[in-house]
Amino acid sequence: MTTGDKTTGEDQAALRDRVAGVMIGTAVGDALGAGYEFGSAPLGPGGPDMIGGGLGGFAPGQWTDDTTMAWCVLDAASRGDGLLAEGTLTTIARHFRRWYDSGPSDIGNQTRAVLRAAGSEPTAAAVREAAVDFSARHERSAGNGSLMRTAPVALAHLGDREAIVRAATEVSALTHADPSAGHACVLWSLAIDRAVREQVFDIRSGLAFLDDDEARSIWASRIEEAEQEPPSRFTPNGWVVTALQAAWSSIHHTSVSADDPGRHAAESLATAIAIGDDTDTVAAIAGGLLGARWGATAFPTRWREMIHGYPGLTGDELAVLAISTAGLGSGG
Repeated sequence: MTTGDKTTGEDQAALRDRVAGVMIGTAVGDALGAGYEFGSAPLGPGGPDMIGGGLGGFAPGQWTDDTTMAWCVLDAASRGDGLLAEGTLTTIARHFRRWYDSGPSDIGNQTRAVLRAAGSEPTAAAVREAAVDFSARHERSAGNGSLMRTAPVALAHLGDREAIVRAATEVSALTHADPSAGHACVLWSLAIDRAVREQVFDIRSGLAFLDDDEARSIWASRIEEAEQEPPSRFTPNGWVVTALQAAWSSIHHTSVSADDPGRHAAESLATAIAIGDDTDTVAAIAGGLLGARWGATAFPTRWREMIHGYPGLTGDELAVLAISTAGLGSGG
């Protein structure tokens, strides 16, 4: 990790809060959106709440596959070798498979097919091969399933943008071989990195790290569209492109209060969930970036206290793991 940061006291505590916010925001958005996924429940006039239910019959506050798979990445990264070593990628692949074997009630079709094909003790190479095979046999293989779990990538290589690009691409490729999925993960991971370190929302600077001029031009147009069109425009959002646009449009179009800027985090999640369709995933994607900018404590205390999920973790435990992965310790 390279932060260039020598802060202490309040500044260091705020940095840890933003690092924790990456995972807390992901989990809060995920659990908040779960009850409304694909119209499972109507969104009341008071906005979304942690009602549980949804497609997986979740308990209130329970996160879904989005945060579970993000945990798989985070736990592997927390072991200290970053996310570029083949052994670490294999650890992630085997975390994915153990979760698959637990019989989860909510798992994407593409992810399920890839993990099933890769075998019971897969290497990273075996999972990548299964992903390539899936992509070759399916015209539409750029689902949102790798973008939803990309948030921890920034924490593993905070401040090292070249490493983040490589790691985001490699982790995405474990289940999603389509380049669009990798590009989306690169852009979002770099945006999280900058939000944690510099407290700004910036998705455009990541364009320079995409691998060719055509990709940069296409994604620049997609970002512009997300900023020009209302969030409601971006549905259905199972495609990785529309999922990113929905999340970014929700953040961009939700105003920031001068009196209470951190309120933007919860209000942006409400905007994301109001779009409909894959509500838990869009809110989880948005939540990772919102938490990186505003910190874990920007989300309502009740929501933070409610979140829990596979593999038997609380939100507090998820936050501790995030802080450790970023190399910041637990100091006060």
